[in-house]
Amino acid sequence: MMAGGNERSMKALKEVWRRAENSLCADCGKPDPDWASSTLGVFICLSCSGIHRNIPSISKVKSLKMDHWDDAQVQFLAKHGNAVTKATYEAHIPIYYYQPTYNDCQVLREQWIRAKYERKEFTEPGKQLPYSDGVKEGILWKRGRDNGQFLPRKFLLSEREGCLKYFTKQDAKEPKINIKIDVINATFQPVKIGNPNGLQITYLKDNKTRNIFVYHESGKEVVDWFNAIRSVQFHYLKVAFPIASDNEIKNRLTRNFLKEGYMEKTGPKQREAFKKRWFTLDHRRLMYFKDPLDAFAKGEVFVGSRENGYSVQKGLPSGTQGNFSWHYGLTIVTPDREYLFTCETETDQLDWIAAFSSVINQAMTPQEYAIEAYFKFKS
Repeated sequence: MMAGGNERSMKALKEVWRRAENSLCADCGKPDPDWASSTLGVFICLSCSGIHRNIPSISKVKSLKMDHWDDAQVQFLAKHGNAVTKATYEAHIPIYYYQPTYNDCQVLREQWIRAKYERKEFTEPGKQLPYSDGVKEGILWKRGRDNGQFLPRKFLLSEREGCLKYFTKQDAKEPKINIKIDVINATFQPVKIGNPNGLQITYLKDNKTRNIFVYHESGKEVVDWFNAIRSVQFHYLKVAFPIASDNEIKNRLTRNFLKEGYMEKTGPKQREAFKKRWFTLDHRRLMYFKDPLDAFAKGEVFVGSRENGYSVQKGLPSGTQGNFSWHYGLTIVTPDREYLFTCETETDQLDWIAAFSSVINQAMTPQEYAIEAYFKFKS
């Protein structure tokens, strides 16, 4: 029961709270929010309320269950609510801007909330945004491939040139690497990188995946980089695929990995000892690394669709000979061979099987047939 307040206020508060528009957190979409901002008029979850609390000049938050709400505050909530407030603060979000959910990391959610209410980035049309003008230059701390040290490096993103470059020295004329924008993915990896603002940039070179790990001390700056990459990709793809809808193109921008974690694997003869490796499932590419922060994958496996002879099975084939220390096995069946893995726990095993199944159950695109052909040719 809500503490304090007269019954009339409490009844009115419950009625506003029960409206369908207020059934999800206004900022991250989490169901059943039980906090609200008495100054903005939005219903939010506990996690987002913590971010609001860090912007006291903009938002005053209270618990809907434990705090007292007076008549004026309840009327304010009734007049606003999530729909009305979103119509103001989310009126002009660029299509490519990544709107985080409750599954996303703290820095993405915090900068989304600050962009909306503190910086008012989306309240008016055509506003010049720090990630929208097709070029971005600045310093990011990049992890060294060999020594693992983070050092400041100059990065340059250019829509005109359709690429992202980085330079080892501030005044260097030639970039160390020049990456075409259509082969880039960027995903936040605070835990893996060990920094709350850690960003993993992956790209394809000679159809192999390469990783760069970066961060910036400023959460705003690293999220601006992330959305600048999405902006440049969006405009590049608009030209490359003129008949595709904005939503189709939006779905081809940066993506989170489907699953990551340790498994043990054995070799193609299936008699070798199983070795512990870090695995990343990036849609149809299953990559494995000796260390989560390796720049290059030790190997990649293409995961096709069920109709093309791919499947995932719980357990290992009977008579598997290689030694393994983890006992929750799974087998990926491809048209050419079987890949055997073991997981540490049953939960891991079931999570991996679910992730593989989600990919295998999707039909393949023409581009994916070309990638599959490349993998077959390579092997």
